[in-house]
Amino acid sequence: MKIIMKIEMKNGKLVVPDYPAIGYIRGDGVGEDIFPQAQKVFDAAVLKIYGQKKKIEWQKLLAGGEAFETCGEYLPKETLAHINENLIAIKGPLMTPVGESFRSINVTLRQKMDLYACVRPVEYFKGIKSPVKAPEKVDMTIFRENTEDIYAGIEFASETNESHNLLKFLEKELNVHSIRFPKTSALGIKPVSPEGSKRLVNAAFEYALKMNKKRVTFVHKGNIMKFTEGGFRNWAYEVAREYPTFTKLEYDEIKNERGSLQAENEKKAALKSGKIYVDDVIADNFLQQIILNPENFEVIATLNLNGDYISDALAAQVGGIGIAPGANINYKSGHAIFEATHGTAPDIAGKNIANPSSLILSGVMMFEYLGWQEVAELIKIALSFSFRNGNLTADLGGKLSTSKFSDVLIDFIKTY
Repeated sequence: MKIIMKIEMKNGKLVVPDYPAIGYIRGDGVGEDIFPQAQKVFDAAVLKIYGQKKKIEWQKLLAGGEAFETCGEYLPKETLAHINENLIAIKGPLMTPVGESFRSINVTLRQKMDLYACVRPVEYFKGIKSPVKAPEKVDMTIFRENTEDIYAGIEFASETNESHNLLKFLEKELNVHSIRFPKTSALGIKPVSPEGSKRLVNAAFEYALKMNKKRVTFVHKGNIMKFTEGGFRNWAYEVAREYPTFTKLEYDEIKNERGSLQAENEKKAALKSGKIYVDDVIADNFLQQIILNPENFEVIATLNLNGDYISDALAAQVGGIGIAPGANINYKSGHAIFEATHGTAPDIAGKNIANPSSLILSGVMMFEYLGWQEVAELIKIALSFSFRNGNLTADLGGKLSTSKFSDVLIDFIKTY
């Protein structure tokens, strides 16, 4: 008799039973189309690899429009309690309620669960059309800080008592007089801490070591925001010293003292010995470099807003956000939510034409996180086979429906 058990975090390691309870949020809009099909693919892959020895016990959770219709709340306490107790969930896209009083449900989930690392791997699959000449050169994983920066939601509307009071404090107590239109400006606060920055960067280095990556890059706008973005850069380099690294700071010091040739030689020697090369790039320059020389970058650690821009820009290079997976993880507590990274697309909801690849690839990340590596690899192989052979949904230039696309994957999995 099978026993459904909770996933637990013990001594810093995830302990996954054979029949783990995993919550799922179907999602709004096209969530009703893509989640049931992705779920079939997940179950088929687990059955193929483990037979009846292991199985996901799916438990439905409510959030978004469906939750509001059912219980009058966009994010019920029961959903948060389930994820808090069972650690892991996966979800489709969620709508953002209209109005100023409720912020993004996605952001709220990240904040409530302290899911500080938004992890976005970006790679190209042969057979998918791309707007760039060499999309196969893109193979990066972005670690985006998920709880601070402007997403903390500390802002005050134009011409309100709150903004006026904050302005008075800035002028009188901190001698700030650089706001161009003080009477009408809306004001926001951008918190960035060493604690938040360092735990994110730690996660990036742990991933780099685990995946045998040779380069970690900090992306920031520290040339302008010297104490927030610049602080992130400095704290990130402090973390780098805790790992086997050769940093750009060391490179520049050698270059200044002994010349470029010696700096290059020591860099090559460091990489040959297994060290990770660490550098930093200004955000606007980085957005240029990922188009010109994407092969130069592997693991990216950055702040919340930069990560939002970068992950979507990179997704476009490999064929669009429809194939871009995402995870929100707290590596300390073990909590993680895996998600489709695109929107709800209500105009095509219910038409069985939406692309489920983003959600399926997020499932791949979930299985990797669970330690069910063979399942993750099988699903990824099935996707590669489908793309390579022109079995695509309409958004990728094909003709397959959502359900037919999942059927192709499942048929491949069954016969693999």
